[in-house]
Amino acid sequence: MDTLLAVRARGITKCFGDVVALDGIDLDVAQGQIHGLVGPNGAGKTTLLGLLLGLAVADSGQLEILGTPVGRALAAPDGVSGFVDGPGLYPTLTARQNLAALADLHGRDARTADIDDVLAQVGLTDVADDRVRGFSLGMRQRLGLAAALLTKPRLLVLDEPSNGLDPAGKRHVHGVLNRLAADGTAVVLSSHRMDDLEALCSEVTILATGRVVFSGPLNKLAAENSALDYRLLTSDPGAARELAAGTAGIHVVEDAGSWRGAEVLVVRALVPALDALLARIVRADIAVREFAPVMSPLEAAFLALTESDPQAQPQPQAQSPSQSQEAAR
Repeated sequence: MDTLLAVRARGITKCFGDVVALDGIDLDVAQGQIHGLVGPNGAGKTTLLGLLLGLAVADSGQLEILGTPVGRALAAPDGVSGFVDGPGLYPTLTARQNLAALADLHGRDARTADIDDVLAQVGLTDVADDRVRGFSLGMRQRLGLAAALLTKPRLLVLDEPSNGLDPAGKRHVHGVLNRLAADGTAVVLSSHRMDDLEALCSEVTILATGRVVFSGPLNKLAAENSALDYRLLTSDPGAARELAAGTAGIHVVEDAGSWRGAEVLVVRALVPALDALLARIVRADIAVREFAPVMSPLEAAFLALTESDPQAQPQPQAQSPSQSQEAAR
């Protein structure tokens, strides 16, 4: 129901001069959902995030955020927080001072306990009193997330939140986002990291040249995609190859080479044919040591949908909203 939607967009259009950044966009994001936004460079992702954060207004269409229609004013709607093009931080201040200053900038009195809490959530407690100018890219991303969390948002909008993160940083960020969603906060994130999107998102929207080419659950995206290549390592590669060649719906990919020093069999098939092949391999007492897609279903679908789009040709990059890089209300 619409009353459960954090974002409801219908027919959103946005142009920058002669460049059409968004062309009739429809988007639904439910409360408590982590929704991924993907697309080639210039597809309109940053522009759409800017609209959600109140950094720009649409030329036409209807946009409702947290049940309230968005007007023509350049301001982040109440309950919305996040950043695009990286968080805006003060390099000469410490992490703790940055959070206090950003809270004050947006008219909020941040208590020390609140600042300590969000720093702990993103794993920056140990560097809370270090100056930001010495932070790595990943640490800056985490501090930007901490700043957004200070406002206790009901809609969190993030642009490449995993950019520059090491495994520990990624674990902290994923944990934060999953907990927020479990508590009812909607999260919209743009990323080029397909593995992050598959790990976090229940639904994705794929954009190409300012238009939606897919929006829905990840499992639907995988089901609608064409045959994928799968890597298969077994105890008997020769016998497995013979079984694959004799299984209906299985195409053996030649010149597969080796994987981690072992002979690898790569097959192209839909899921039902793969099920049949694996059953035959097991019945033949051949051990399956590894079975995985060569390319993730999301990445394969992304490439198929964007490359097949007749208008998905290189275009001038639309400028992202210049009023601000970071918004929090």
